[in-house]
Amino acid sequence: MAKEKGRKLIAQNKKARHDYLIIDTYEAGLVLTGTEVKSLRQGRASLADGFVQLDGQEAWLHNVHVPEYSQGTWTNHSARRKRKLLLHRAEIDKLESKSGETGHTIVPLALYFKDGRAKVEIALAKGKKEYDKRQALREKQDRRETDRAIAAVKRRQRGA
Repeated sequence: MAKEKGRKLIAQNKKARHDYLIIDTYEAGLVLTGTEVKSLRQGRASLADGFVQLDGQEAWLHNVHVPEYSQGTWTNHSARRKRKLLLHRAEIDKLESKSGETGHTIVPLALYFKDGRAKVEIALAKGKKEYDKRQALREKQDRRETDRAIAAVKRRQRGA
């Protein structure tokens, strides 16, 4: 069997990019059981309610839903158990000092396999206010409209 290469995305947390201002991102390994890995290989997971909590000198991923493996037996895992994150000590210390500031939190952005190993991309983030979200949506819509206008002009130039 050939070794997996590259990055295979399993789940993404698009809502986090809308609700939070991303300050810094980190890649962390995950401590998983066998049935969790098999369930993830089927591409089934949800990061919607997930968050990271720092407990002493360890980082834990909470509320990430990895459904039970369909062919699993009594050894199956619970779907929303907390999972340990594998980070370097310096990264944990940096996250601990920065996440202590008001309004800062640590959220998972993506869950993926990298060279056959399960990884999670976590981000130090600051919660956006409602007006910030509206401003971001407005900018996105304006960018889309300008891209459409530019594409229309290019089409007209090619046709003429």
